Amino acid sequence: MAKLARLPGFDGMPSPQPGAGRAPRLRTRYYAFLSYSHQDKELADWLHRELEHFRVPHALAGKLTATGVVPRRLTPIFRDQHDLSAGDDLAVEIEAALAASQFLIVLCSPKAAKSRWMNLEIESFKRTRPEGCVLAAVAAGEPFASDVPGREEKESFPPALRYKYDRRGHRTAKRAEPLAADFRESGEGRRLAFLKLVAGMLGVGLDELVQREQTRHHRRLAIVAAASIAGMAVTSTLAVAAIQARDAAREQRRQAENLIAFMVGDLKDKLEPIGKLDVLEGVGSRVLAYYSKQNTSELTNEALTQRSRALSLMAEVAFSRGDSDVAARLYREAMAGTGETVRRKPDDAQAVYEHAQNVFYVGQIAEKNGDFATAEKFLREYQRLAVRMVALGPDNMKWRMEKQYADFDLGVLLYDQRRFTEAVAQFSSSLRTIEAISTADPTNKDYRVQTAESLTWLADALSALGRYDEAVAARQRDIAVLQGLFAATDDVDYRARLVPAQRTLAGLFIDRGQRDLGVNQLRLAARNADALITLEPDNAEWLSRGLTTHSDLAEQLLNQAKTQEAENETRLVCAAAGKLMTRDAKKPDYRRGLKSCLTLRAKLSLQSGAKEESLQFANRAAETARSVHTIDTVGDAYSVARAYWLIGNVHAAIGDSPAARSAWTRALAVMPAAAREEPDETALHAAILQRLGRAAEAAPLIRRLDQVGYKDTAFTTA
Repeated sequence: MAKLARLPGFDGMPSPQPGAGRAPRLRTRYYAFLSYSHQDKELADWLHRELEHFRVPHALAGKLTATGVVPRRLTPIFRDQHDLSAGDDLAVEIEAALAASQFLIVLCSPKAAKSRWMNLEIESFKRTRPEGCVLAAVAAGEPFASDVPGREEKESFPPALRYKYDRRGHRTAKRAEPLAADFRESGEGRRLAFLKLVAGMLGVGLDELVQREQTRHHRRLAIVAAASIAGMAVTSTLAVAAIQARDAAREQRRQAENLIAFMVGDLKDKLEPIGKLDVLEGVGSRVLAYYSKQNTSELTNEALTQRSRALSLMAEVAFSRGDSDVAARLYREAMAGTGETVRRKPDDAQAVYEHAQNVFYVGQIAEKNGDFATAEKFLREYQRLAVRMVALGPDNMKWRMEKQYADFDLGVLLYDQRRFTEAVAQFSSSLRTIEAISTADPTNKDYRVQTAESLTWLADALSALGRYDEAVAARQRDIAVLQGLFAATDDVDYRARLVPAQRTLAGLFIDRGQRDLGVNQLRLAARNADALITLEPDNAEWLSRGLTTHSDLAEQLLNQAKTQEAENETRLVCAAAGKLMTRDAKKPDYRRGLKSCLTLRAKLSLQSGAKEESLQFANRAAETARSVHTIDTVGDAYSVARAYWLIGNVHAAIGDSPAARSAWTRALAVMPAAAREEPDETALHAAILQRLGRAAEAAPLIRRLDQVGYKDTAFTTA
């Protein structure tokens, strides 16, 4: 038979360049990042120009405010898709610019509210900073209009701007109240709105800027008045100290602890938004230096709490700098303090909450380091503390959400260890909690998103156990929630979540032998993915999801001998893989995409009779699979095994039986010996054993598949 026509995109693929995938090193720190929809470009141009030309009045420059030292100029300002260098990875450069920016200015309009790209920028910024440095410039529409039925199209705030984020980067149900300057003609007008925006960044009153043309005489009077007040304050303090000499020691301690409370409370909250890690570390060090001179066992409850907060603050700084060992040690020390507070006040829910946060972060760091035993110990303790919070305050939604987080986080940890039965129990508990909370507030979109997330993980865990009917039901509920959210809001984030949900439901149908239902779901998922990519062709996350979906669809079309359709889908897969690989050739997800392309090309070549070409692609697929290294070592091993399985099948088609047996033997060798196999992994295992003539060993695996209703014949017919 004639060889299959060559597909473009990978025959001449360049090898990864040295340093590919590294984030660009920004030499300057941006004063602000300006995020806007390109429909608002005219106002963005004006605002950018005014910000960079603005000169701070001399009376304000150098002043220390809640946002730091007032600069002389508000430069430089970073603009998305305006100040970008010729780097290969737009998303990485924007992430780096956001991380290096002191403020985020969001130009708000109905178009901006629907921009997924702007929403991602706000989310990225908020996940590392508290709310204080996100400022809204209203260009059109109405803030929070989506809360009023029938006025959703008027909404000008993107979703991430409307809600607060917690320390873990989770979006909460709490309404955010960003500083907003109204640039609309019916609002404050451009000039006043501009000055309001600048005042917010400088941390000064609006009047200070509006009246900046006042005479030097007035400024001098203000300085003299301020000095007089300060002198009076000092004189009054000395007089009081003299009168109350006998209480001096007690008063000094009270003042010191009040100052400490301010340092680890209000001051910390004001410094965190502007990324002053060194200053934050200095605050924590000074607090600890104060308490180091005192006997910890004799500290009051309040003092003990302040000391623990200082330790948690320093741990947070260490973790932000990538020093997980120091962070873990400091969190443990903070945990000892909050644990003592809980021992003294066992019925104080706030004390239990503060202790639980330290416990969680100790467990999280252990999990990131691959120490699952330690992570599980602390996540279970976090779960116990969350249950205690709910018992102390059953009507407090914050405590109930902590319970939901605790069940969910423990479930993810168990799932990653392939302890699927235990994971199902945790995800089920998480789902019950969030459903109960949603019942109390059915219009809360964040609760509905959390419901969908719990259903997602529950479906995956059930699928891994072969409990297909329950998994299908959970996935269908998940999809229904996401479709409802998308229909109600037209927010593309929900459409993006639908793609993997529909793709996974397709896999469940196929595993049950309902191939037509599976293919229909894959077509729906592909349609959603294509719509997203059309909207933002350079969105790497959407490209990756579309690649995976089209790859699954191509596989099923190949199994049905629909070669032409499979070839068309493969072209899409390879084009997306090539685009992603030029961005970061080392990223595991992108290399998996390349492997999918090569695997499909090998199978297409084999069906067309081009066996030698098929073998070349299969070998390249195996080489790519071997190059992927992630924390999921078991999943990576099965990926390599599938590649060797394909190589063996190609050799068998060529007629080279020894080479085929060698490839299948290698496939069996790389499969984890003690892994808890999912059904499709068990099917691969059984198929390899059968090809090697080890039917007796394959028999119990086949019985296991029969018991759970697994009917996909992809491996046995490949």
